[in-house]
Amino acid sequence: MTVPPGRRERKKAATRQKIADTALRLFLERGYEKVGIRDVAAEADVAVTTLFSHFASKEALVFEQDDDFEQRLTQAVTGRAPHEPLIPVLRREIQSLVRHCTADSATPIWRMIDESPALRAYEESMRLRHAESLATAIAADPDLSQTTTASRTIARFVIDAYSLAREAPRPDAALDEIFRMIEAAWAVTSKNFTGAGL
Repeated sequence: MTVPPGRRERKKAATRQKIADTALRLFLERGYEKVGIRDVAAEADVAVTTLFSHFASKEALVFEQDDDFEQRLTQAVTGRAPHEPLIPVLRREIQSLVRHCTADSATPIWRMIDESPALRAYEESMRLRHAESLATAIAADPDLSQTTTASRTIARFVIDAYSLAREAPRPDAALDEIFRMIEAAWAVTSKNFTGAGL
């Protein structure tokens, strides 16, 4: 049973969300490059130090759900039922993330990201971090019995599937195609691992 967050945690979460919402509104209204950290803090009515206690950088304000996405991916591995196949679980999670990021409301945000070298670089580093976290979760699962290299490779494939599907004209069809390849690669690595008797 999960314990509901206390008053202090709720207040912190509300402040964090207020800062993120304010930043996104200002970025979309004025342009990402034209808005500074001080502008966001002033508009959100918080100190700059408070802003930095919630977000490590200006780029992080745009990707405020970064930690949540990363946790969802690792929990897809660690929270699945015993002996539940891994790849379909990851596919469902990636499909959910893609649908979130391809909603009409997300279009102006992705346009802003695509137009900013700083945001594109941040998004790329974020994807690599997500892939490493996912690989660690896969490698640590005794039921999966995979080498570090195989775990990292599959994790990269899964994270790339998200990016490729998000940019595709038909995201669901793209996911179907990509995950057929991931499933095949996973089957080969699992067979080789078992056959090696490691």
